[in-house]
Amino acid sequence: MAESGGGCCPPMDLMRSEPMQLVQLIVPMESAHLTVSYLGDLGLVQFKDLNSEKSPFQRTYAAQIKRCGEMARKIRFFKDQMSKAGVVPKEVVEKDDIDLDDVEVRLGELEAELVEINANNDKLQRSYNELMEYKLVLEKAGEFFSSAHRGATAQQSETESSHEGEDQLDSPLLREEKAIDSSKQVKLGFLTGLVPREKSMVFERILFRATRGNIFTRQSVIEEAVIDPNSGEKAEKNVFVVFYSGERAKSKILKICEAFGANRYPFSEDLGKQAQMITEVSGRLAELKTTIDAGLGHRDMLLHTIGDKFELWNLKVRKEKAIYHTLNMLSLDVTKKCLVAEGWSPVFASNEIQDALQRAAVDSNSQVGSIFQVLRTKELPPTYFRTNKFTSAIQEIVDAYGVAKYQEANPGVFTIVTFPFLFAVMFGDWGHGICILLASLYLIVREKKFASQKLGDIMDMAFGGRYVIFMMSLFSIYTGLIYNEFFSIPYPLFAPSAYDCRDVACSEATTIGLIKVRDTYPFGLDPVWHGTRSELPFLNSLKMKMSILLGVSQMNLGIIMSFFNAIFFKSKVNIWFQFVPQMIFLNSLFGYLSVLIIIKWCTGSQADLYHVMIYMFLSPTDELGENELFPHQKIVQLVLLFLALVSVPCMLLPKPFILKKQHEARHQGQSYAPLDETDESLHVETNGGSHGHEEFEFSEIFVHQLIHTIEFVLGAVSNTASYLRLWALSLAHSELSSVFYEKVLLLAWGYNNILILIVGIIVFVFATVGVLLVMETLSAFLHALRLHWVEFQNKFYEGDGYKFAPFTFVLTGTEDE
Repeated sequence: MAESGGGCCPPMDLMRSEPMQLVQLIVPMESAHLTVSYLGDLGLVQFKDLNSEKSPFQRTYAAQIKRCGEMARKIRFFKDQMSKAGVVPKEVVEKDDIDLDDVEVRLGELEAELVEINANNDKLQRSYNELMEYKLVLEKAGEFFSSAHRGATAQQSETESSHEGEDQLDSPLLREEKAIDSSKQVKLGFLTGLVPREKSMVFERILFRATRGNIFTRQSVIEEAVIDPNSGEKAEKNVFVVFYSGERAKSKILKICEAFGANRYPFSEDLGKQAQMITEVSGRLAELKTTIDAGLGHRDMLLHTIGDKFELWNLKVRKEKAIYHTLNMLSLDVTKKCLVAEGWSPVFASNEIQDALQRAAVDSNSQVGSIFQVLRTKELPPTYFRTNKFTSAIQEIVDAYGVAKYQEANPGVFTIVTFPFLFAVMFGDWGHGICILLASLYLIVREKKFASQKLGDIMDMAFGGRYVIFMMSLFSIYTGLIYNEFFSIPYPLFAPSAYDCRDVACSEATTIGLIKVRDTYPFGLDPVWHGTRSELPFLNSLKMKMSILLGVSQMNLGIIMSFFNAIFFKSKVNIWFQFVPQMIFLNSLFGYLSVLIIIKWCTGSQADLYHVMIYMFLSPTDELGENELFPHQKIVQLVLLFLALVSVPCMLLPKPFILKKQHEARHQGQSYAPLDETDESLHVETNGGSHGHEEFEFSEIFVHQLIHTIEFVLGAVSNTASYLRLWALSLAHSELSSVFYEKVLLLAWGYNNILILIVGIIVFVFATVGVLLVMETLSAFLHALRLHWVEFQNKFYEGDGYKFAPFTFVLTGTEDE
């Protein structure tokens, strides 16, 4: 497995998936745990669940899984606490062999200690927050009372001074009235506390209505947010003082305070007592602060102790849980001394599996070794391709369409080259290609750093496909050199232009007056074409014909792959009645069109290929006239048209009847077939027999073949037309690039103003990156994906297999619970 993980070139044949085998392992109970552990390290066995009829609670190792689940819960608790405290777990450098029982005991001790510390800290923090609120109440409410006291004193002195100047006759009467008033005075009660600021206005209004206005309320805003003792979150609050009369009003106010979440605190009118309470509260706050800091310091020390071993414990618990999950898939032997396992493994892994079994038996001091044997089955094996970091991304692109059937031809072999090439045909600009190349090289150079980090979704996708992006950029540079476009600007890189002006009156915007004075431009498009009136018609014609040639070539490759599949699976029916008629039909029409394009290019003929192809069907016997490209073209067209028409019934009719005949011959006298040699092979045949002994429905087969034929015939036309997207997107990319260059950069340059030029350059850079390097890249990527999934793979690729998913510890450390 180490070989498959690195390197540049795959050390195996990617064309077919690895040969697989169904193996049976008979493992003694005492060495079962260690055996599964070693096989997990090896990662080359996909176990089958032999206890599928049992619920999770009825299985042998349900108690151990529950135990591991409890330890995993504690580890998640520690992880949550460490993330809140900002403690980063240390990475595992060496994998110590630790005992699960010791881990369980240690986790229990640490959890109990941490829970106790948290509980004490919460209590202390709550008390601290309450005292902070109380202090604020004392300060703000104290201000109310002291200001009221000052106001009352000033009013009293003012009243006394006014009384001295009054007539002596009225004095006794007034004193008597005052005495009467003072005897009738009512003692007012009051409540103090804090209420959330957003509720303060509603709180005051409700109090007023509930007591019918028989209250007096004062509020003061606290500038800084305070931590609420109940919720532990910061909140903006107001200090309130409510004056009331009577116990009934008091009970109403208490209920309203409770409803609004207003915290009430005791308060004394006496100024001396207020000062004493403020001093006491400040002293208690200082003590609590010291205690809380000491507790947090102890908690941090404990979390750092956990962080040192966290990854080791986490990995151990995950591995043990995975081992017991796998052991639950094994069935108990009748004697209950052995466990029986069945699973898929690659043929090449047989020796490695046997070595792992032998090591497990020795290391667990088992007196009996494990038994390894290969079973015969008709069940379809899983598909396994050994890929490396270069080929894995392309294989993922293919698997997204559908996992290859067992040992079916793998499109990924060709997709490695054709996918980035077709992308580049639509994205041909060597300036943009260099930008993407630099981005991909950055990801490749720093891949070790990025591989160990947790990236975002988009960044993770880009990093996973870094080698695909690298290939796409190289091909984009190549096609950009052919199109001769560098951010839409042509450069005579390989030689001067082959054309020159006949005289000084020659205009730059037209080819009139240009004559050929040198040899043909050696590589790609002559730069003189850019900016001429005939540029667009010429490039449209070139790219459209090139798209058809590329499309027909790739579709032919797909049909040829179906031939190799038929050879591999020894299906002569598919060779003669699928591959041959499909090749004839496609090439009689579009293969012929491709040949006409090449002949026209080589001869410089003015023949109208649209006219030739349309009238090949409408009037096949008419003379071609000036559209004739080679002698006897009409006869060749008649022959090709006849072959195309004949190939359709050849695809449709013979295959269902031949399959029916083969089925009847295969199952003739089936009831007298001899029994298999051993019981276990008979057992396996029975399990997988459903794949080989399905009832043959002729009507179903015929309808399927009819659909397949219609799909191919119509698809031959639509798929060829679909490849014209290569031309359309290439044109769009070129024109967008040209617009940004001419209408942004050159326009800004023409103003001769440095500020406008800087703005123009910024707009050009953002437009290039945002539209051409991001959106256009994504667009070309998706179109290339469609061409491979639909136009190429549907010619031969069934994609109805299932992926090999071995039991392995490779992802155990990174997977979420």
